[in-house]
Amino acid sequence: MKLIQFGALREDRVTCASGDGCDSSRRARDINFTCRSHFRYSSQLSSPLIASSSRILDTLFDRLNVHIDMAEIHDQFDTILILDFGSQYSHLITRRCREHNVYAELMPCTTKLQDVNFKPKGIILSGSPYSVYDEGSPHVDPAVFDLGVPILGICYGLQEIAWNLAGEVSKCDHREYGPADIIINKFGNGAVDALFEGFGEEMRVWMSHGDQLSKPPPDFHVIGHTRTAPYAALAHNSKPLYGIQFHPEVTHSPNGKAVIGRFILNICGCRQNWTMEEFIGKEIARIREICGPKGRVIGAVSGGVDSTVAAKLMHEAIGDRFHAIMVDNGVLRLNEAEQVNVMLNKDLGVNLTVVDASELFLSRLAGIEDPEQKRRIIGNTFINVFEAEATKIEAAAEEEEKKGAEAKGRVEWLLQGTLYPDVIESISFNGPSATIKTHHNVGGLLKDMKLKLIEPLRELFKDEVRALGRLLSIPAQLVGRHPFPGPGLAIRILGPVTRDQVKILQLADNIYIEEIRKAGLYDQIAQAFAVLLPVKAVGVMGDQRTYEQVIALRAVQSEDFMTADWFSFPADVLRRISSRITNEVAGINRVTYDISSKPPATVEWL
Repeated sequence: MKLIQFGALREDRVTCASGDGCDSSRRARDINFTCRSHFRYSSQLSSPLIASSSRILDTLFDRLNVHIDMAEIHDQFDTILILDFGSQYSHLITRRCREHNVYAELMPCTTKLQDVNFKPKGIILSGSPYSVYDEGSPHVDPAVFDLGVPILGICYGLQEIAWNLAGEVSKCDHREYGPADIIINKFGNGAVDALFEGFGEEMRVWMSHGDQLSKPPPDFHVIGHTRTAPYAALAHNSKPLYGIQFHPEVTHSPNGKAVIGRFILNICGCRQNWTMEEFIGKEIARIREICGPKGRVIGAVSGGVDSTVAAKLMHEAIGDRFHAIMVDNGVLRLNEAEQVNVMLNKDLGVNLTVVDASELFLSRLAGIEDPEQKRRIIGNTFINVFEAEATKIEAAAEEEEKKGAEAKGRVEWLLQGTLYPDVIESISFNGPSATIKTHHNVGGLLKDMKLKLIEPLRELFKDEVRALGRLLSIPAQLVGRHPFPGPGLAIRILGPVTRDQVKILQLADNIYIEEIRKAGLYDQIAQAFAVLLPVKAVGVMGDQRTYEQVIALRAVQSEDFMTADWFSFPADVLRRISSRITNEVAGINRVTYDISSKPPATVEWL
């Protein structure tokens, strides 16, 4: 391991900052999914510095008009195509398919069939906030109905099928939102449709719709109804076309995952071979083929799950030809850099360089309160530091070759821990959205160092990344680690960032997480952290009156961070945490607990 003290650097780029799994919006403009969502290993990028990974891909394809053929993955894994009409639940449909060990991809509903470079085993049409009869509402390419593969329409998807096939859709007298009991229709012989086999006579489902089917299309029959929805589920008389008014993808439909399973396994006939055991071998072989026998890769690691798993996977594929770089920005968790060094370098064998640039970051953050300014400064500085260190790695290799050492090849690739949710957000039918929080990446390096992007986790959800990490023998404590934002504690200090403020928050946060682990609650919580508030409160310590700062504690439960509920701690746990923080952390005399859910709040405060 090399430990480097980094001096002053120029600040001449514009970028943004965040990190592994933090709570934010990454959406870019609606793009042609066929080329871009399948993108894994890019051609050389020659573009201005871009502020998000999805924009990097946009620019790459706009400039080079590159089409990436991903036929290989579809040859290996049966694929369910999910067409997104803008539903907040669309990503969950993809996840439910993956949970059945069936590979699924999400594309915008505007995708033309001629642009899809594979034949799916089945298609699922998502829900939508739109009405099919409104001008400007999204509609599927009618050619999908002639493809000859099974189709399942969910909520709006059912209405889209009806709209395309001469059925009728109208507004409900009263919007239906919440639980409902669907009664499963029987045929004359007492049997039920294959979609609903094994669920009994009725089942609890979740409804969320303001429109309903008022007349089924010709050649369809009803396979399920509710008290208020006579056409709650339909099937075609002779083709594998299905529509259901409820949402099987949400947990509020107890048998919903099983219904999706009936469709993709029994009706579509998909093979259940999408597993991390299958993925890991194929991905390592792919990385070796792409990088060749001498090509080298650099990548930033943060100690988070995504970057650690990506780094370990890369190390398994090409060994020491992968160079991991960790930048200590001065706003990490307590002892973070030291712990990551031990874990990656010593325990996992990854070739890691730790760069201590804390003084540089803190000097540039001095006096800054605006969270977006903090992100920009951290993003700019990160690029400066990372680029300089990557250049040193390249120069060292060239020097070795001059001395007669065997040529190891130049640094050609930049590792990025992009996950499938990032891809989904970049290709949503909804297109551009307001930026809630900006993100950083190392896009400038792609241009300046003539690097190519490699994203081995691009097809994976977070739970799949964790499973992959376990297969790579990464310690369970790390694989299950909570997300941590790229700007670190800088966006959990609600005010100017100073070394003293960072120390206060590091100590409070460490106590909080330590007590959560002691109570055996850590794995029940999706994310927990402390926030240092920019207010002071009156308190009493012994016989002395105090006027000190306030810590807010945050803990949420969430499946995917699109929504989140605050975690209900036992009172004695909160009491113990509060007592330790106020007694052990100088400068804090009051602790509060945030009981806001998302929405309306976000998980992070800034």
